[in-house]
Amino acid sequence: MDGLKSRSHVIVMGATNRPNSIDPALRRFGRFDREIDIGVPDEVGRLEVLRIHTKNMKLAEDVELEHVSRDTHGYVGADLAALCTEAALQCIREKMDVIDLEDDTIDAEILNSMAVTNDHFKIALGTSNPSALRETVVEVPNVSWEDVGGLEGVKRELQETVQYPVEYPEKFEKFGMSPSKGVLFYGPPGCGKTLLAKAIANECQANFISIKGPELLTMWFGESEANVREIFDKARQSAPCVLFFDELNSIATQRGNSVGDAGGAADRVLNQLLTEMDGMNAKKTVFIIGATNRPDIIDPALLRPGRLDQLIYIPLPDVESRLQIFRACLRKSPVAKDVDLNALAKYTEGFSGERRLKENPEAMEEDEVNEIKAAHFEESMRYARRSVSDADIRKYQAFAQTLQQSRGFGSEFRFPDQPAVGATAAANPFAAAATAAEEDDLYS
Repeated sequence: MDGLKSRSHVIVMGATNRPNSIDPALRRFGRFDREIDIGVPDEVGRLEVLRIHTKNMKLAEDVELEHVSRDTHGYVGADLAALCTEAALQCIREKMDVIDLEDDTIDAEILNSMAVTNDHFKIALGTSNPSALRETVVEVPNVSWEDVGGLEGVKRELQETVQYPVEYPEKFEKFGMSPSKGVLFYGPPGCGKTLLAKAIANECQANFISIKGPELLTMWFGESEANVREIFDKARQSAPCVLFFDELNSIATQRGNSVGDAGGAADRVLNQLLTEMDGMNAKKTVFIIGATNRPDIIDPALLRPGRLDQLIYIPLPDVESRLQIFRACLRKSPVAKDVDLNALAKYTEGFSGERRLKENPEAMEEDEVNEIKAAHFEESMRYARRSVSDADIRKYQAFAQTLQQSRGFGSEFRFPDQPAVGATAAANPFAAAATAAEEDDLYS
């Protein structure tokens, strides 16, 4: 490449999907000095690609390519071509019973009746995944608010923090507001932190990536940080996306306190995590949710504004919440009339939502039983136990109260009364400050 003359009319073009693996000597000026990033297409780009691949395809009237492009987050051109092919194959499979494979031609009447419908695209979407996201489990959760019993205050706060910026971006732009980037759930285990994250992702029609903190740690130097970068790259490609970090305390402990940590791997992972969160573009609509049952050991740098600045306490459910959880868990199960859910909710004081989810399969072990009766619940309650002790509950409540006090120091702030017209300048501190500034101005 160095031997090519400027007028030799030779242009060298290269392509790669791993630019960071290329030798820097090739990327300097005079060689591959122009780099063009061909990223994952957005919704408008996907719509144009779909129109190209379906221009020779007979589509039914119910097919709306705009909806298909909206549901194909993270799909590249090859993925969209495969999606259209799969939808066409699904249409052909439905007509296989009336097509005679021994004939050289297909009857014109059958051909005219064949058209790709919206249902064919739905089936194709259910069987295909974006090629760039197959290494990471990216799912569109089917959990709704109806599956989450109780926690009405938490639901309302999540809607304001996550759902409203996605549905009403023009209101945030009007007031010059930037939406929050992340939320930290903390509370006893089994209280529905993961379920809440899936529900808000479903309400926003966003993809969902769930990562457990220990999965990012490896024994090889530098590979843990690379895993963090890769996860955030996948989240950007599948935007809008909710990135959920479970067991965040395993990788986000206070730096310098990692006793026995080989080479400070956890500290390096946390530094990379902070860097990725700071570099997250607000237009990418990637929302980060962390969950932990040890909020006291989380590094304070992760909780500052612009990162996981919203801390939401997920407590053990009260009586009303337990009743709603029972109804949500049993709404698709046959329950006998002698089962009193109100009595169950009152008796299970101190139980988490996960413990009650475990009780129902134990009550249905007998195959010949057609419905769940009160005797089954009585039998399962004999072996039920609480997963959270009273001492742990007091620790969480004390942390939540301390956090509320530290962040509520300005709750008594009020603006001073506005002075009347013609009042003295001394009554207006802003006017006095402006006058003093004019007197001190060296250039007046």
